[in-house]
Amino acid sequence: MKTAITAIAAILLVATTVSSAYAEVPGWVKNNAGWWAEGVISESEFLTGIAFLISDGIITVPTTTVSSETADSVPAWVKNNAGWWADGTISDGEFVNGVQHLIQFGLLSVSLTSEQPIMSDEPKNTDSKLASLEAELEQCSEITKAYKRLDCEKPLKQAIKVHEYKSGAQKFDLGPITYYWTGVGSEGNEFEITATGQPLLSVRMLAENTSSEIAALNCTSPQICAYDVWDGSKAYKYSGMDFTSGQIVLNPGDAREFNILFGPNIGYGGTEFEYDSSKDYVFRIAEDFGSASIPLNLE
Repeated sequence: MKTAITAIAAILLVATTVSSAYAEVPGWVKNNAGWWAEGVISESEFLTGIAFLISDGIITVPTTTVSSETADSVPAWVKNNAGWWADGTISDGEFVNGVQHLIQFGLLSVSLTSEQPIMSDEPKNTDSKLASLEAELEQCSEITKAYKRLDCEKPLKQAIKVHEYKSGAQKFDLGPITYYWTGVGSEGNEFEITATGQPLLSVRMLAENTSSEIAALNCTSPQICAYDVWDGSKAYKYSGMDFTSGQIVLNPGDAREFNILFGPNIGYGGTEFEYDSSKDYVFRIAEDFGSASIPLNLE
């Protein structure tokens, strides 16, 4: 049924557009199309965003004649196409056909000159390295065999993650390991007090081995762990972490994201995390190869 509707929509558009539906559409734009189809962002936000992307040259759309006839709202099939394009069911060309339809019937103005809309967490990419990695990742989607596609995607996704950390995180060099941290309030780094009054602190970091030797991060139990939280007078041990068998082993050039939770006392030399707004808390690293105290700025 979906294929039939898409085919009908494509046939109708062939009759109304001026030129062939060839387009260059960055892969990340699919997020916005999917969000619109799912109702996460509004129709007006989507249209304003697409208009900006066309005007700014991020999306290439063939020349389209504006009809004397106008439409009051976006046809349902255009929204359906956006969702199908986001999940890879239809091609870039079919998606751009829908965009051309919006232009032709006055629902989308490509002469938009207002300020850039807030449409996505991903602004126009001016980072050439990130753009290159994303382009390579996009090419992986063309591989039909699942295991080969995953083998293609995995190192590129890791490289993108490392690059994004390096671009926006605080950096701490300790011997062979460089730590990157994005601060409390970022993804994976949350602080809250539950309804029962229990403070919970999640810390997520990226560790990269920048040396030429194998290095390891160590945390075998709450009592024997190179990582804790300090309030100036008391050390708080973890309630949960994702170290495998008490270690994270990194080969030269490898990077690994790790998570540590502070909260209830789980035993094994652990402690219950406590919060006092008058105190300053730091996340402490005390590895054999180096140490650091990173201000948490809890509020």
